[in-house]
Amino acid sequence: MGISKRDEGSKVNSNINVTPMVDVMLVLLIIFMVITPMLNNKVNVDLPKTDSATVMENANKEDAVTVAVTRSGDIFLGGDKVSIDDLGPKISSKLENKTDKQVFMRADARANYGKVMDAVDGIRAAGVSQLGLLTEKREAPENPKK
Repeated sequence: MGISKRDEGSKVNSNINVTPMVDVMLVLLIIFMVITPMLNNKVNVDLPKTDSATVMENANKEDAVTVAVTRSGDIFLGGDKVSIDDLGPKISSKLENKTDKQVFMRADARANYGKVMDAVDGIRAAGVSQLGLLTEKREAPENPKK
């Protein structure tokens, strides 16, 4: 009966295989690229399209106060659903430490006009000096008629 010696140390590959790590990192990168734009707007609404839309950089700031009105008439302050009666006081509390009393509104293109006006009235009741209505710029036709 002999003693067998295992010589596995010479067969070990000491190189690191980075291919699986690169695959995982690319998948994560793609996921973050898709999700990041959705995080900015917590409530999904179809904004109305206009020809003369102006860019409002302040609407993309983290501390911007945004009110959204959905197609079904629900009103959201940031990402939280609020009733029309609570909208004014909650906006007042968010704006009490700010010098610039500006609120941005994202209303769905097919939302009830009365619900949008109720939200505007609640915002104005909170003492807001500037109300920005957010829209999307309409795509220009590729072949204009002559």
